[in-house]
Amino acid sequence: MEILVVGTGAREHALVRALAADPAVTGLHAAPGNPGIGELARLHDVDPLDPAAVAALATALGVDLVIVGPEAPLVAGVADAVRAAGIAVFGPSAAAARLEGSKAFAKEVMAAAGVPTAASRTCATVEQVAAALTEFGAPHVVKEDGLAAGKGVVVTDDREAALEHARACLAKPGGSVVVEEYLDGPEVSLFVLSDGTDVVPLVPAQDFKRIFDADAGPNTGGMGAYSPLPWAPDGLVAEVVETVARPTVAEMARRGTPFAGVLYCGLALTSRGMRVVEFNARFGDPETQVVLARLRTPLAGLLQACATGELAAFGPLTWDDGAAVTVVIASAGYPTQARSGDRLTGVAQAGALPGVHVLHAGTALHDDALVSAGGRVLSVVGTGATLTEARATAYAGVDRIGLDGGQHRTDIAARAAAEASGDASTEGKDA
Repeated sequence: MEILVVGTGAREHALVRALAADPAVTGLHAAPGNPGIGELARLHDVDPLDPAAVAALATALGVDLVIVGPEAPLVAGVADAVRAAGIAVFGPSAAAARLEGSKAFAKEVMAAAGVPTAASRTCATVEQVAAALTEFGAPHVVKEDGLAAGKGVVVTDDREAALEHARACLAKPGGSVVVEEYLDGPEVSLFVLSDGTDVVPLVPAQDFKRIFDADAGPNTGGMGAYSPLPWAPDGLVAEVVETVARPTVAEMARRGTPFAGVLYCGLALTSRGMRVVEFNARFGDPETQVVLARLRTPLAGLLQACATGELAAFGPLTWDDGAAVTVVIASAGYPTQARSGDRLTGVAQAGALPGVHVLHAGTALHDDALVSAGGRVLSVVGTGATLTEARATAYAGVDRIGLDGGQHRTDIAARAAAEASGDASTEGKDA
């Protein structure tokens, strides 16, 4: 099977790494990829936001399957163009990707499907925002309606800060915001694969959205993740499948826009029960890095079954019983003014450690030297029999890597690992 992966980040590198280990895969391509992906796949300099160009490349290569990684190409209609060219594609249509492209639309679908979520108001004016903030009270949750690369959400007790974020979002062309009630409790990420009719869940993970330890500082695209979640309630996955994923997929099919791909369910385990925080229409980053590190079922056939409507015939998934932790190394200035062009050292040495692999996110080659080229630069993944072991392994990898001005959190999975080992004294706070 020849496969083309669309995207540039660590999520796509994780996908390519898993596909490269699948004996059924005879050829791997990426557009445009990154230097790390280039070690496993043939890179093609194609704009991932140009549906016609991606479809033309897939046709010229004669691939059997296209996998679209990021959200922006999905919302732009890349999957539609590839399907129109007669090639199987893993990723929803532009119409179905509105589940991520518009938070207001996602709320509408959840309401129609009876999915438990936070009460919300969609606002087009500052006056409407102010009224919603008063209605729900603090902490205030204000979300940009459209795509914002994980940085369009503000959660704050400061009413003026909430209003300021809303004003910035509303000032954009066609800008609108969603104001929600605050959901207490820990958050969980669960990916559910769908072929438009049937659904198959993967294993839960938890990510860390804020830039600094103890969940301080602004939101980012994600600074780390771990799996499994030893504290998650029994039956959580089954509950999400039956009360969230199946009703949502059925509602999308009823609307004539079947959802085929991965439905990323961002969940809050509140004092009133499980609630959906958000939907995404693609694999999450950095959760994908730990989920795929534990997956033992060959990935290519699984994603092809989603793309071709054959998920019901696919057998049960198999998983590694151990744990995986990923720590993101970000560039100086991230997430506000990320610096690029700093030289990276020790990446190969880190990847040579037992149980460690390093996934490239924002990297580039400059005069044969590896340099930073974005906000999140690398994802260092550690595996082990327990969360404590996986954590130690991941941070051993991080310690080998040099990046001028680089930053990373030191508390990824700290609390969960401590609690799982019977030591709850750690100050690390899981997101």
